[in-house]
Amino acid sequence: MSPLHELLLRHTRRYFLERCALGLAGMFLAEARGAQAPQNPLAPKPPHFAPKAKSVIYLHMAGSPSQLELFDFKPELIKYNGKECPQHLLEGKRFAFIKGVPQMMGTPYQFAPRGQAGSYVSELLPQFSQVVDDVAIIRSMTTDQFNHAPAQLFLHTGSPRFGAASMGAWATYGLGSENQDLPGYVVLVGGGNNPDAGKSLWGSGFLPSVFQGVQCRTQGDPVLYLSDPEGMTRTLRRDTLDALRDLNELQQQEAGDPETAARVAQYELAYRMQVSVPEVMDISKEPDNVHTMYGTEPGKQSFANNCLLARRLVEKGVRFVQLFQWGWDHHGSSRREDIRYDLPNKARMIDRPMAALIRDLKQRGLLDQTLVIWGGEFGRTPMRENRGGSYGQFVGRDHHPYAFTIWMAGGGVKPGLNYGATDEIGYYVVDKKVTPRDIQATVLHLLGLDPYRLSYLYQGLNQRLIGPTDEGRVLQDLLA
Repeated sequence: MSPLHELLLRHTRRYFLERCALGLAGMFLAEARGAQAPQNPLAPKPPHFAPKAKSVIYLHMAGSPSQLELFDFKPELIKYNGKECPQHLLEGKRFAFIKGVPQMMGTPYQFAPRGQAGSYVSELLPQFSQVVDDVAIIRSMTTDQFNHAPAQLFLHTGSPRFGAASMGAWATYGLGSENQDLPGYVVLVGGGNNPDAGKSLWGSGFLPSVFQGVQCRTQGDPVLYLSDPEGMTRTLRRDTLDALRDLNELQQQEAGDPETAARVAQYELAYRMQVSVPEVMDISKEPDNVHTMYGTEPGKQSFANNCLLARRLVEKGVRFVQLFQWGWDHHGSSRREDIRYDLPNKARMIDRPMAALIRDLKQRGLLDQTLVIWGGEFGRTPMRENRGGSYGQFVGRDHHPYAFTIWMAGGGVKPGLNYGATDEIGYYVVDKKVTPRDIQATVLHLLGLDPYRLSYLYQGLNQRLIGPTDEGRVLQDLLA
């Protein structure tokens, strides 16, 4: 067909009704969606109600730390150490690696009440123990997933399967970004590996891709492929982006695809980030006392560096900062997975930085408006893992979905709170059970977003972070 005939065809009523945004129904949906979305998808948007937190820093320990060695003190479990696990704790249960009848295992570490609240914290976290009165410890977490990737996905995206949008993506979708020169959602990965569920944990899923997390690094270029190639000047890059913007706007006018607007916004953000990101990622400009407080070493990759970067990012208006620290899967199948040999090293690695993060935010007046969360995707068993039905020379615990611990601080959360409890051996939650959906609902609520209203039309459904039902509860007892 000649270009003239194609142009004439597009002016017919039949073509208009059949092809324009998939018909009249598509026209209505496109208009409704277009009315909700600003020209710049990352422009600041008003919350549903007054927020208690402006930003979130989520510290995820991928692999799941043992709550029984860090936060959930169980003296009764120590009495049962080395005894066979009762059958009623095994019947009908699924474990990742336990076979046969395992032995009960008490912690080898000492606990003591810390702070004015008397919160029990392990000897492995001496620095954190000094700021525990600024923290709400939730010892009653539970999940229905017992393998890493599905449990991580469920916690961070609301679904144990790939394809859903992450919590940070929902936050930036609902509120936009305060700093138009930086991403609204930044991800920092440490420990030498990505978490088991990979980059889907900070993906945008069915939301426009502009809302996905931007992964930054502390070594080399802060963002991969952000720098201009050799021979490309700043002026030439600007001219190139202007031409791409004009072409994309023509395409958007013709097709009405919201992803086209997201693409334009991403190109423009990347251009601004070339100047803004290197500056905010350069921690060498921090004074010596800050480096001493965190234990940071500029130019290296470390959890301490990432914690300091998280403070710098929220200080600059980044909405959601997520730290993933790999290596907390202590099964006891090797020395690196032994709770006697490796867990103290892991605890030492995070203890000073996470305590410093709370102190630093507090002294800068940022803690009240910054919600800090720490935890893994599930817990560890009160039984010693006997992989394959036998015990080796190393000691560890299997995955445990029925009870684990997280903590939250700042951003509208009651300080010094001990929330929920498990039974005498730490197997089941017995008071104030909390699910990942409750955490998701509470985080959105603290940001001023109604978790029941915040939705996105996809596959004929109003998709939500908390899922299709209203089982996710805002934890009112946790709020200041």
